[in-house]
Amino acid sequence: MDWGAILENTIRGLIGEQFIYFALAAIGLNIHFGFTGLLNFGQAVFMAAGAYGLSMAVATLGLNFWLGLVLGIIVFPLILALIMGVPTLRLRSDYLAIVTIAASEMFRIIARSPSLDRWTGSSDGLTGFANTFYELSPFDRSQRYFFGIFIGNQMWVVLVGWVAVVLVSVGVWAVLRSPWGRVLRAIREDEDAARSLGKNAYWFKMQALILGGVIGALGGMLRAIGTQSAQPQNFITDVTFFAWVALILGGVAKVGGPILGAAILYGILSFTDILLRQMVEAGIISTSVMDGTQVGQVRFMLIGLGLVLLAAFRPQGILGSKEEMALDDR
Repeated sequence: MDWGAILENTIRGLIGEQFIYFALAAIGLNIHFGFTGLLNFGQAVFMAAGAYGLSMAVATLGLNFWLGLVLGIIVFPLILALIMGVPTLRLRSDYLAIVTIAASEMFRIIARSPSLDRWTGSSDGLTGFANTFYELSPFDRSQRYFFGIFIGNQMWVVLVGWVAVVLVSVGVWAVLRSPWGRVLRAIREDEDAARSLGKNAYWFKMQALILGGVIGALGGMLRAIGTQSAQPQNFITDVTFFAWVALILGGVAKVGGPILGAAILYGILSFTDILLRQMVEAGIISTSVMDGTQVGQVRFMLIGLGLVLLAAFRPQGILGSKEEMALDDR
């Protein structure tokens, strides 16, 4: 058993690229559900908007990388939020859930369309659009950093990603302690009461949908930059539910909840993946019980078992409280 490799892989799961992408997606969901009570089951579409906003701007339209950032982080998520929110936010929360699931799948299928190959790259996606980002890197591409865990380009993505996670978290903490944030909590607790006090609940929910979508788009953009690829299959429905798992695991309506949840989720996934593979290779686990190709499925089974136990013994998550899990869906 190579315990050094196991430790390295686990640390990478705890603080590495996948953690960063899904921490940001979960922070966006926390704005939606945790603080406003909006059931968004299509966070993947906001992540895809960030990825394709940047990649199409640079690779397809030939625009400046920095303009692509604006399109990916602000313009595309704003348009998507308006399209999904205008017809649904005056209705019950489950209507938004239905629309966001549908929008996520529609975006993915449309992006895969061969007729749009010129724009989206179809199933192959778009590549080679983040060179400007990597040119700014202070790290040598051929060297390894942080105890040898990350190579140069990866270290640059992780550093920028951590800065983004910290800044976004501080911003969310500050905003949600403002009068605007208190209105969001009031809408989540009792929308009718908020309306009776003269608050335009529809407009506040729209603002929350946009803000959470923008944060999710930032996560999707960093994922595209980290892989130098924007592909439809990177934003399947499972991506949204991973973000939900991170949010619920860490604790709903807590600023640090999504960060802790994403770290634990990907730390466990990374740890169980390499541990089980090494146990199979060493013969500790017989191939009659499980082989190397089944490790991926088994680790998700273990995550599922963990979620069942969490739901049974601490449904509010690690940092959460039961009161914050309540939802007024009228």
